[in-house]
Parts: sequence; structure tokens; C-alpha cells
Amino acid sequence: MQVEVNVQDYFSFPLTEIEQAGLGTPREKQPLILPSSEMWQLWFQSWLEVLQPQISSTGVYEVCLRLTDDDEIQELNAQYRLKDTPTDVLAFAALEVECLKLVHLPGIPLNLGDIVISVNTAHRQAQEQQYSLSQELAWLAAHGLLHLLGWDHPNQERLIQMLNQQTILLKTIGFHSMLR
Repeated sequence: MQVEVNVQDYFSFPLTEIEQAGLGTPREKQPLILPSSEMWQLWFQSWLEVLQPQISSTGVYEVCLRLTDDDEIQELNAQYRLKDTPTDVLAFAALEVECLKLVHLPGIPLNLGDIVISVNTAHRQAQEQQYSLSQELAWLAAHGLLHLLGWDHPNQERLIQMLNQQTILLKTIGFHSMLR
């Protein structure tokens, strides 16, 4: 099993653009530390090894991860989901669920799709849940990956199944106790 993760717009957000709980004074500009491209690669590799998707005849996959801000994710959410509000994560699958078992050329990765995460929203949620930003970003990326692989949560039962799977994925990379 192998995965190539393409991280787009990988940059730090100044804290002045991100809410901080408990600060009543003007915020200083300091960059947030985000997971490295190598860390994302390791996480997605570990997750695919756990999930063992049987959709690539070669076991080689590709995922595009875009880390962005609330403004851009709101535009995407409005355009593709008709919800004119920021959200934490969007997933755009490259393949339809019915077509997931494909045969393709050896050595060419099977593109699973794109995951877009708002670092602004992730930061707020991390503070609210008292998790690290890296832990929240991993949670959202795992959620996005499951969507790319055909998972969905149209009802409470399926949502619980998906959240349980996310918890398993996060444990494989060393994050524990992500209760939602």
C-alpha cells in the first residue's frame, strides 16, 4: 500500500486571523505550526494500511490536501454544497462509489480526490475541544479520507460508525481520546 499526498497552499496563518480563547488584548502575529508534508504522508499511509481499500489493482493511491482559510472554504461550500458558510472540511471524491473497484496502469497512483480543510475553523474547534491543532487537523483529514473512500453519514447510526472509524485511524498515528 502506498499513497502520495500533495499538500497545497501549505502556509502558516497569523494568529490575528484566528480566534484565541481567553485573550482580551490585541493578538500578536505568530505563525501556527502545522504538520509537515512528511507527517501528512505518514498519516495517510498509516490510514490506508488500516483501511485496506481494495480499489486499486496496484495499491498505489494519491490524495490532494488543501489547507486554507474560512473565506476560501466558504466559497467552495457555497459553490458545491449551496451552503454559504464556512465549514471545517470538504471532500471531493475523484471516483463514484459504484466505480471504486478499478484496474489501472501499474505505477500510476489512483487519485482518490481532494480534501480541503479550513485551518481557521480547525484552530477554533481544537481550542473548544481542548485538542492540539495537529490532532484536530488529523481528525478532519481522516474524516475527509473516509468520504473519498465512499463512507457517508446520512443518519445517526452511520455517523457513529464513521466517527468510530476516525477514532481508530487517529489511534494508529498516536492520537487518543478524541470524543465528539
